[in-house]
Amino acid sequence: MYLVTVLGNLLIILATISDSHLHKPMYFFLSNLTLADIGFTSTTVPKALRNNQSQSRVITFAGCISQICFFFVFGCQDNLLQAVMACDCFMSISHPLHYVSFMNPRLCQLMALGSWLISILGSLPDTLTILRLSFCKHIEIPHFFCDLPEVLRLACSDTLINHIVVYSTAIILGVFPLTGILLFYSQIFSSILRISSDRGKYKAFSTCGSHLLVVSLFYGTSLAVNISSIATVSSKMSLMSSMMYTMVTPMLNTFIYSLRNRDIKVTLGRVLNKMLPLRERMNARLS
Repeated sequence: MYLVTVLGNLLIILATISDSHLHKPMYFFLSNLTLADIGFTSTTVPKALRNNQSQSRVITFAGCISQICFFFVFGCQDNLLQAVMACDCFMSISHPLHYVSFMNPRLCQLMALGSWLISILGSLPDTLTILRLSFCKHIEIPHFFCDLPEVLRLACSDTLINHIVVYSTAIILGVFPLTGILLFYSQIFSSILRISSDRGKYKAFSTCGSHLLVVSLFYGTSLAVNISSIATVSSKMSLMSSMMYTMVTPMLNTFIYSLRNRDIKVTLGRVLNKMLPLRERMNARLS
């Protein structure tokens, strides 16, 4: 699953860079999203795979803090990019005449750069407040990575400030982007319903269909994790829920965008066709 996720997302990035027909705002944001997905799954899965193969399942305190920090960076980036892509869909469907002038390359670059900077700055409060906590010498995290709620449960000191920071960050970088996505899609659906022809409605909906599936999958699994952590104290249930959005969702995103999007499918076919003769030449030289 990890190899499929990384290779699939790398192929999408390669396709968007190599094909001039994909030099559009939607695919520019998609390449940023796939990069965030690679970082998101690479933060936790390689260490989990190594732990699976080794007798020692130890992580240093610095390693645990780093894992939490990068997990928040790429998780927040996913949130913000989903909102940015919803804005792109909204402009292309609801305001097609102003789309080219509004979604210009400079604005797209600023939106992508801003989402990365906000994600990095947003991860610092959650990470830095852990440094004030004290822990016992020998603790075991009942998870396959340093999940922040599990780490806070094991702290020997008061965690009130940490919980305030966590909930504040979740509202600002989680609830606000989701609210923006819902508002954008409410306007998108309203615009689609005003289209008279069925073919026009289908074409408009297919423009944002892949993104809508990814948004539903991402927020659906995240919501399931939060509900399960509130409803039950079972670490096993939390572990299984976390595996869905850290491993399964980034992998499925690759298939959703590559199989549902005609431009991506055509470009990936060209890229793979170019790679096959190169592989045959390399094999011929080796033989």
